[in-house]
Amino acid sequence: MTGFLFELTFLLAAPFWALMILLPGWSWTRRIIASPLIALPVVLIYAALVIPAFGEVLPAVTNPTLGGVRDLLGTADGAAAGWAHMIAFDLFVGRWAWLDARERGIPHLVVAPILVLTILLGPLGLAAYLAARTRWPLPAPTAPELGALR
Repeated sequence: MTGFLFELTFLLAAPFWALMILLPGWSWTRRIIASPLIALPVVLIYAALVIPAFGEVLPAVTNPTLGGVRDLLGTADGAAAGWAHMIAFDLFVGRWAWLDARERGIPHLVVAPILVLTILLGPLGLAAYLAARTRWPLPAPTAPELGALR
């Protein structure tokens, strides 16, 4: 079962990455990616792997040591849970970056490689996006938007 859940994890996230990278202008992409619930299927896999082992996981995360985390992740269940954890957070970060980039008007040719980097090496993709977004500030609010703030 663990092997199946491991394989299923990325398969559940891949369609959302494909929408953001390959179909950024499709009207349904914005509607689908707007929901933070796109990460929920992977979160459920994570929960299915972690909850049965909660007695082992809780001490390892509340008082982490290198050895304790190594032992936790050194099992098939631990590795699958770690993978689901990474995939869920990478997808959530990629979703945020994609939405933020659309709001800022960052060209897709800049965003797409950063999303690929986020899939492969999550924190480095986040760092790349944070660096890139400094070149595209948010547009100033228009007069009607300013009135809504009052």
